Amino acid sequence: MSTRSDRRTRVTVLVALAANLVIAAAKAVGGVVAASPALLSEAAHSVADSLNEVFLLAALRRSRRPPDRRHPFGYGKERFFWSLLAAVGIFVMGGCFSFYQGVDAFRNGEEKNLDGYVAGLVVLGVALLAEGGSLLRALYQVRKQGGAVQGLRDPALRTVVAEDGTAVVGVTLAIMGMGLHMATGQVVWEAAASLAIGALLVYVAYRLGREARDQLIGEAADPEASGRIRALLRAQPEIDSVEALFTMKTGLDTTLVAARVDLVPGLDSERVEEVAVRIKRSIVGIIPEAEQVFLDVTDRHAPDAREAWESPAATGERGGA
Repeated sequence: MSTRSDRRTRVTVLVALAANLVIAAAKAVGGVVAASPALLSEAAHSVADSLNEVFLLAALRRSRRPPDRRHPFGYGKERFFWSLLAAVGIFVMGGCFSFYQGVDAFRNGEEKNLDGYVAGLVVLGVALLAEGGSLLRALYQVRKQGGAVQGLRDPALRTVVAEDGTAVVGVTLAIMGMGLHMATGQVVWEAAASLAIGALLVYVAYRLGREARDQLIGEAADPEASGRIRALLRAQPEIDSVEALFTMKTGLDTTLVAARVDLVPGLDSERVEEVAVRIKRSIVGIIPEAEQVFLDVTDRHAPDAREAWESPAATGERGGA
């Protein structure tokens, strides 16, 4: 992903952060005044979202640091780590607090003064407009970055879309719960709305956390990219067979490629090194995100072939160049 795309994602996150900070304050005040569990649940939801946007801004900044001696594969996975923290924040601050509000309302379901509920519904109506605007901004960026498949590869953007989409559904549930409470006088409707908001947040947190976990522990490149690399290797006249091919995403747009191949017999060390450089450049040509390419040979026919394939041209530099 380009720096320009990062800038667009940063703007999207900042828009979501500004909306959530204002909405969180309004919901909290309205929830305390109206003593509404559904509105307080939504306040906790917005606070969690605001904290998560701070995490995502940190991810955008830190993941672009260049490789160094301590982290030779770069800092691309910072993006996944901070997205995992955002998922934990949604679960703990949003989901758990919403469950608490819902259970407490069920246990203490006495009649409440509904005087502040009209103001609370107004707050939720404004929140719905703001969250909807933030969601539209995020979806617009997804479309600009190639649609759902390409745009949602970015965990920061994916998290914003999930948060804003969840927020729209959560506010709608809170409005329904408060409205039914006002119409029937039964707090059970608000309690149910709080529990539904909590369940929604836990589900979203689980999905985001699972995706971040898969990327953190080392997710392979997509099958289509791996297939192209394998086809390229098999098409080389100097390669007799491809014994193994391993790929791992080391960041949002960086991938490690490691291949074990069997050479045709009769190649000297100079020829092997030339072949290694050419193959690695070809891999980078078809998979630009291949930041590191490692090649290993299983051929034992030439005594000096193994030494050549363990040279820097075969095992270390980007593209073998």
